[in-house]
This record gives sequence, structure tokens and C-alpha cells, in this order.
Amino acid sequence: MQTLMQDLRFSFRQIKRSPGFMITAVLTLALGVGANTAIFSLLDQALLRSLAVRAPERLVILGNTGKMWDGHFSNHGGGDDKYFSYPMYRDLRDHGTPFEGLIATAPADVGITRDNESKLAHAEIVSGNYFYVLGVRAATGRLLTQADDTIPGANPAAVLSYRYWQSELGADAGIVGQTLSINGHPFDVIGVAAPEFKSAVWGETPDVFVSMSMLEQIVPGKGVRLQDHTDKWMNIVGRLKEGETPEHAQIVMAPLWHALRAQELKALGTKSPRFVDDFLTRSQLEVLPGARGLSYNRDDLEKPLLAVMAMAILVLLIATVNVASLLLVRSAARVREFSLRYALGASAKRVVQQLVLEGLVVGIAGGTAGLLIAPMCVRLLVHRLGPGTTMAFSTSLDHRVLAFNFAIAIGASVLFSLAPTLQLLRPDIVNSLKQQTSTVSGGSLSLRGLIVSLQVGLSVLLLVGSGLFVRTMENLRRVDVGFNTSHLVTFLVDPMLSGVAKEKIPALHQQILEAMAALPGVQAVGATDDPELADTGHQSDATVEGYNAPPDEVFDIEKPSISPGYFHVLQEPVLAGRSFIENDDANHPAVAIVNESFVKHYFSSAAAAIGRRVAYGGGGNKDAQYMTIVGVTRDTKHDNLRDPAVPTVFIPLHQLRKPDQLFLYLRTTTAPEQIFAQVRQAMKQIDAGLAVDQLRTMDDQIDTTLSNERMIELLAISFGLLATVLSGVGLYGVLAYSTAQRTREIGIRIALGSSRLGVSRLVLADVLRLAGVGIVLAIPCSVLLARLLRSQLFGVSSADPLTLASVVVLIGLVAMIAAIVPARRASSVDPTTALRAE
Repeated sequence: MQTLMQDLRFSFRQIKRSPGFMITAVLTLALGVGANTAIFSLLDQALLRSLAVRAPERLVILGNTGKMWDGHFSNHGGGDDKYFSYPMYRDLRDHGTPFEGLIATAPADVGITRDNESKLAHAEIVSGNYFYVLGVRAATGRLLTQADDTIPGANPAAVLSYRYWQSELGADAGIVGQTLSINGHPFDVIGVAAPEFKSAVWGETPDVFVSMSMLEQIVPGKGVRLQDHTDKWMNIVGRLKEGETPEHAQIVMAPLWHALRAQELKALGTKSPRFVDDFLTRSQLEVLPGARGLSYNRDDLEKPLLAVMAMAILVLLIATVNVASLLLVRSAARVREFSLRYALGASAKRVVQQLVLEGLVVGIAGGTAGLLIAPMCVRLLVHRLGPGTTMAFSTSLDHRVLAFNFAIAIGASVLFSLAPTLQLLRPDIVNSLKQQTSTVSGGSLSLRGLIVSLQVGLSVLLLVGSGLFVRTMENLRRVDVGFNTSHLVTFLVDPMLSGVAKEKIPALHQQILEAMAALPGVQAVGATDDPELADTGHQSDATVEGYNAPPDEVFDIEKPSISPGYFHVLQEPVLAGRSFIENDDANHPAVAIVNESFVKHYFSSAAAAIGRRVAYGGGGNKDAQYMTIVGVTRDTKHDNLRDPAVPTVFIPLHQLRKPDQLFLYLRTTTAPEQIFAQVRQAMKQIDAGLAVDQLRTMDDQIDTTLSNERMIELLAISFGLLATVLSGVGLYGVLAYSTAQRTREIGIRIALGSSRLGVSRLVLADVLRLAGVGIVLAIPCSVLLARLLRSQLFGVSSADPLTLASVVVLIGLVAMIAAIVPARRASSVDPTTALRAE
């Protein structure tokens, strides 16, 4: 221990003698460590961390195979195989012997009214045993129990999330026992959930929890779901009994699942053999590990976060190599020092210990500095992920992240300590002690060259990935969505969440449309229940009169309801026939407009589609309500910018389906942001209880759908620039040092008649050799690694020639810039002075 403390004190003295080296090394390492710590914090929360509940390792998620379905399907996100009907949940809960308990959950948007002001909030509709099975405690009051989930409509009890209680209610301890108006219905606040608990669904941050028995009050018109076997809309999470495994539970539950599916199939009536095979024979209940909880968006985040983590690791490696290069320069001046140590009897172990300790001091200092950078990076990344994900992430660094931070800092310090260790472990003692100035061997120069080539190669890998992501983002921004997004404002209104009676909603919708059209600066107004580019959809199959579909053909369509003028406000052209008019209402024949993709599947041309009849639902739907096709519109992007246009059947807003919520679009003649205040004021004049949500421009809406891509682009550009700078610094360092070591050689060359330009060419040849080795080795590797990212790319191949060429040119320019100063110094050497000094 005494020896260790002596070496530690000596390490501090050595570093104190070289403050410039210390500052440069610590800052370089801090950038790499801070970036990795920030991204690991997000990755840990999204992909690794268990739910804050009792014994999360015993939680499981139920899924099912078997793709055929007959009935209604509601997908909140994630895989289609994770959704069940409530009667199926009830049967599994009551007969699931391997489970300590099964819970049901589904999200919903609600309107909460306080002080005569209505705001949209997020609710989680849960089974009564939800908190008990998860093992969640109450921060104050009590939580929902099975007794709060009995007769439909009879249990108006609400539990608040801790975040909502603090942010919206000021942590008012007296809130328990008070009444809260949710969708116009009084609910008794019975308690507040624990601060560490958010939801059984990772990524969801509900404001309030209510029981399944209150479904009709939370989602008006959907109370029938509690009895409907053909309506898949909720998720199931379970807790295994002590000692039970997911694999065994799946085997035990197989007979029950098959029997329940057989009952459902019998209720559906006669079906084709293929339907029976998919629905029953091929279907099985899956019991999957659920310690991390359900998630509607984890799959969307996984690949972007892993890609960004890989880029951050490359940055850390580049920073580590850069510090190793700095240490090599520093150690070259210490050859005589360590030769003297060996001459006086120092062991190789003691020398290695000294060098590793000096590296650890630098590493720990870099890790500490990285902790100052990481929180800022986390906040920036969370903001870039978009408003839908912001509250799911914590920006604070917990003990897991702190441990990761110092683990990679110490690991990096051990790696970069190897470079001087290799150089100083076996010096030429006799020659080193004879020389009056410290020198460096050709082997150490070769080692520095190898390290710089490695640094260039890592930079190429990172720059190629960065270039591909930047090209992807450019391609997405240039996608033709099919309508004009400029000067377009959109927002959501849901009257039922403010307690408006269902029969009054159509008239209220019309009043809102007229009020918006009367606003100054508004050129056109339209509305729909299925918004554009919001990753949402209303899908169904369709029946076209006279079309003989192949057996069990699966051809899903979008079915939005739209107002007259909808195509006009979007500036979406109608290619054939007409658009909807005011007379297309419930008192007139049902009509529809289809898009090009729908026409391509069912008809020979747009003209052939006009006058034909179409209905929602498959061919076996005897109660199908046929609509006459009166127009054909062009294809547009609907869900997102990546997916192709979806076959669509548009219907008038108040024919067949009368939506509760409405997404409005306003085409403005002025800057769209200027009318936000006017919109809110006009809505208050119509009804002060109406909540306006998601008020934004269409361009902002598109940016929201591209939040993951924007995050990757930002980091790709940042990491690419950092890698380029570090590579330039590394190249400059090795050239400057090697040129100084060749002063005598250069002096002789000039004395013998070599031109100044010829000497400069020597330096340029060195830099091209170092950079060229890194480029040649890295380009094939970068192409292979880019193939792993193909799912994140758009409109660009993993071996994009433009990206590869740009990276090579950029690295070449950086190398030439790094060589300018050393080349000038070499060409200005005075041969007389150089030879006299030697």
C-alpha cells in the first residue's frame, strides 16, 4: 500500500508538470464518456430496466399467435399479438392456475375539468386487481382493489399518478376524498400511486387510473366491450406463482386457451378451412417474460438507441486512441527517466503500475468531467425524442448510470495506458542513457502511426454511419406526402371528453368548422377523425360489389371520415369524379371517395371506379351498408413518411359513422403560428369546457413523426464532427513529432540539394500513408456494419457511393490540413543549424 501511495503521489506530480496534456486528455475523454453515459441512461431506461414493482422478475406478458380475426381490433401500439378481448381476459384470469394474478390494462385520453377549465389528460383503464398484483404501494390514500371493479358504472373511483398529483395539484394532501370531473362524470379521488411507479406499460405516463367497470364513462360508447368476445382492445400482464416459469405456464395454459378459442370460433359461425386453421389450430397462448413491462413504443426505440449507442462507443474508442497518442508523445520524452529506473533496479511490474496509475488518474478525471456533460446530453436527447416520449424518461443519473460512467472511464484509461507501457516496458537502456536528449525509436514511431491509422479507421466507420443517417433524413424530408404541408395548422377537439352529450356532437362539430372558417387569415378549413402523418389509423377490410375476391383475401383499407372541403384544405387533388359537398349527409345516399391504391386493386381505371359500390367489412357481412363511389383522389402518405400509401375509402363526416373526436386542418394566408391564440379564443367562446390539444403546424407534426430520425441525425452529425476533429488532431500530433525526430535527416537532404517542396512532399506522403491505411481497412468494414442498420435507412443503400466518396474526401482534406504546419516546419529547417545540433 505504501508503494502504491508513493506511485500515486508521483503520478499527480507528473501530471501537474504537464497541465496542457492533462486538460487536453481529460476533455477528450470527457466527451467520449459523457456521450456514452447519456445514451446509456436512455437505453437502460427503455430496454434494460425492470418495472418499479414487487419482484418484477415474476411478471409475464401474455400474447397469442393466430393471425385470423373476425371483429373489432384496437391497437395502441406494439405487436398485434398482445391484444385480447375483455371476456377472454376474464376467463384466463379465473382459470389461470400458474398465475398469482392476471391484470388488464388499456390507455385512454380523457378530459379533466377543474376550476371551470378542461384539459386533456391520459388515463389508464385497469382491472381492479392491478395494483395488488403488481405490488404497488400508495403515496397517500389507498389504491384500487377488486371491490372497485364490479358492476359497470358503479365504481367512480380514481387513483392519481404521483407526477400528476405534484405537477397539476401541487401535491395537495387534501385531494383524497375530493371529487374530480372526468369526461363530465364525477369521480372520487381515493389515493395517489407511489412516486417510483408510472405504469405497467413502459413509456406510458398516465395521469389517472380508473377501473374497467367505468369503461363507458372513460370511453363513451365502448362499454359493450366488456361483453364482446370479438373486440380485441386490451393487454394482459400476469404474475407467476413462486417457482413457476413462463415456459411451464405456457404448457399448462395451452388446453384452456384452445378450449376458449374453440368457443369463440363456434360463436363466429361457419368459416373457411384456412380461417379455422389460423384461428384455432395454429393459435397458441404465449407467456413471455415481462420484468420490463409492456411497451407500445419500445420496438420503435430499440434500433435507434442501439445505433446511437454504437456511434457513441466509436466516439469513445476514438477518444481513447487519441489519449493514447498523446501519452505516446509524452512518454517519448520520458525514455531516459524510465531507463534510469530500470538501471537502478526497478522491476517491469513497478513500471507498469506507475503508468497504469497515471492513466487511471486521467481516466477518473475524464469520467468526472463526463458527468457534467451527460445530463445536458440526456435533456437534449429526450427533447429530440418528441413530446410523446419525453415524460417516459428521467433526466437524472442514478447509481446504475454512475457505475457505467466510471466503468467505461476506467476501462478506457487501462486501454490507453497500454500504449506508453508497450513503449517503455523494454527501452534500450545503454543508448538511452548515453544520449543527451530524449529520443524515440523507430518502433515507437511505428506504434504511433498504427494508433493514428486506427483512429482514422474508426473515424471512417463513424462518418459513414453519420453520412447514411444524414442522407436518410434528407430523403425523408424530401418525400412527397401528396398534399401541401405549408401554412397548414392542425389540432384535436374531443367534445365527449368535456361531457358533451353524444347526440349534440354533430351540431357542435359544424359550429366549430364554421367558427374556424371565420377566423382572420384562414383560407380553408377541413376535418377528419383519422389524422394525417400521426401514426394512427382506422382500418377495416372492404367489399366491392361485383368483385370476386380470392378465398380469405386479406386487403385492409383506411376508412377516415372527412368534412366537405377536406381535400381543398390539404390541396389534395381529386383525379376523377367529385369531392364531398354539404348535401352528403345522413339524409342523402351514402357516398365514398377512394384513392389510387384502392382503384389499382379493384378496378381497371379511375373512371371505372366511379358509380361502383363499396362497403366496409368482408364479403360475409350481410348487413353491409353500400356506398356509391363518387370520386377518386391521389395517393398520399397517411401513417408516416416511410410507409407507402394505404388503400383508402373516405366517407362524409356524418354518414355511417359519427366520430366523437375531430382533427381540424386550417389553411392560413399568414404565418400559421400567428393564429394559435385566435383558435384557442374561438374555442373558448364556443364552449369554455372544450379542450384544444395538439395545436401545431403540419410541419411540426411531421417533425414529431421523425423524432427518432432527428435524434439520430443530430448525434450522427455531432459525433461525425467530433471524430473528424480528433482524427485531425491525432494526425497532426504524429506528423509534428515524427518531423521533429527527422530534423537531422531533413537537414542532410536539404544540404545535399533537396528542394523545400521535396521535403514537404515527404511529410505529405507520411500523412497520406497513415490516412490511407485507415481508410482502406475501414471502408469494407463500414459497408458490412451499415447493413445492420438497413431498417433505419430510407432511400439510401448501405454502400451508398456518394456517402463513401464524401467520407474519403473529407478524411483526405483533414489529413492535408493536419500536414500543413509540420510540412512548413520541415521545409524551413536550416541544414547548418540542424547538423550542428546533432
